[in-house]
Amino acid sequence: MELEGKAAIVTGAGTGVGYQTARMLAEQGCSVLVNYSRSREGAEKAAAECEKLGVKSIAVRADVSLDEDCVAMVAEAKKAFGRLDVLVNNAGFTKFVQHENLDGLESDDWQKILGVNLMGPFFCSRAARSLLEADDGGEIVMTSSVAGLVGMGSSIAYCASKAGLNNLTVTLARALAPKIRVNAIAPGFIDGEWLKQGFGDAYENIRDSMIERTPLKRVATTETVAAGILSILMGPDLVTGHVVPHEGGVLINR
Repeated sequence: MELEGKAAIVTGAGTGVGYQTARMLAEQGCSVLVNYSRSREGAEKAAAECEKLGVKSIAVRADVSLDEDCVAMVAEAKKAFGRLDVLVNNAGFTKFVQHENLDGLESDDWQKILGVNLMGPFFCSRAARSLLEADDGGEIVMTSSVAGLVGMGSSIAYCASKAGLNNLTVTLARALAPKIRVNAIAPGFIDGEWLKQGFGDAYENIRDSMIERTPLKRVATTETVAAGILSILMGPDLVTGHVVPHEGGVLINR
């Protein structure tokens, strides 16, 4: 897809991968709705940076686990841009719990993780469908995770939510064809604030261990994942229903 003159929604764009994705879309001439749930300051900063690059951008609060919020957010995009060509379902949530600790995940944890990571992308995609189908069609990219492929990650609930998201990518690609392409990117370890907060003092040791186990001897960053999302959006237009690993080759060693 040629992104100049297009419009996008990026969920969870007040920090991390979403923030970088919004900025890179703006660099390509794409207007951006910067969604946030809690990171208002970061989202407003991202929107301001996008506008400095010469495109329209607004920061909109919405809890993607709530269907009505997703519908309202898409309406805001239509009002601001008059169109919608790209949806990046990036918002994510987890709770760091060792997999052996089954009692460490309460019912509320499961509901929150599945609500944001799996139901949210469905609600947003459903709300955006008619706008994305207009004109020449649109694209949806999910931010998934290698955790959904190998069952290793911050918690069992997180792994399950990303496995479900991978399946949702395939089923939506089938359901929304031929007007909308749907793909996902599946990062491995991301060197960024999210994991730093989650792992705390153990972060550097875990990161260094991952680098050692990775064939390319480096891990992803928020910038490289965002660049991967852009490459999916701007890449071959016959690709749909695929989950693209972004993990430095970890999977080939399994």
